[in-house]
Amino acid sequence: MSNGIITKTAALRIAMATRVLSEVNTAALVAKLGEHLGLPVTEEKLGKVTVADLKLILSGEETVEPDVDNATIKLAVRHLWGQSGDADDLPPMDPYTDGEMPGSLRVAVASNTEENLDGHFGSCPRFLIYQVGTDNIRLIDARSTLITDDAEDKNVARTGLISDCQIVYVQSIGGPAAAKAVRANIHPVKVPEGGKARATLQRLQDVLGAPPPWLAKILGVEAKSLSKFTETEEE
Repeated sequence: MSNGIITKTAALRIAMATRVLSEVNTAALVAKLGEHLGLPVTEEKLGKVTVADLKLILSGEETVEPDVDNATIKLAVRHLWGQSGDADDLPPMDPYTDGEMPGSLRVAVASNTEENLDGHFGSCPRFLIYQVGTDNIRLIDARSTLITDDAEDKNVARTGLISDCQIVYVQSIGGPAAAKAVRANIHPVKVPEGGKARATLQRLQDVLGAPPPWLAKILGVEAKSLSKFTETEEE
């Protein structure tokens, strides 16, 4: 596509952006970017696109539905900038052997960048996988979602990717995706403000000793908030 309208590198970046903006028509997006940035569309020009710019560009009916979430738009902008969010910014893994943290939970975190909780379930480029116990939090894996792109049902494929986890933390998740996660016994937890993954997991860690009902069900123990009623009945 390096024909005076768009450079080859810019075309690749736009293709990566439209991969996460699943409802976008690629040709229409190229045309809109051309109108907004001026021709030819180059990687230098794409590097200056802001979230506000992309929201404006996506407001046209011929490009995408108007309810695209902010997390997805931010990820698309990173792709336009040439920041893939892949192995180049992955945090280091912690050593872990299955079974060495009895009573711990396995938790997935939807992540776009570094060790952050900043992803949408359906568009994040990876899930960070943690083992969370009362005394320790370990990052044990980072699973790319690229292999789910060609799946007939991406939400089912993404759920399968984290099927060994009991909880998934996301910045946002759609209703159908959440229902599929629940059916797979994965409890979705939305944190709209996002933030550092470990900070969120520390809050989870803090309640493991006295879990609320939803967490007690996952752990297979009695919720502390209900124990007093049980004691009363026994008396």
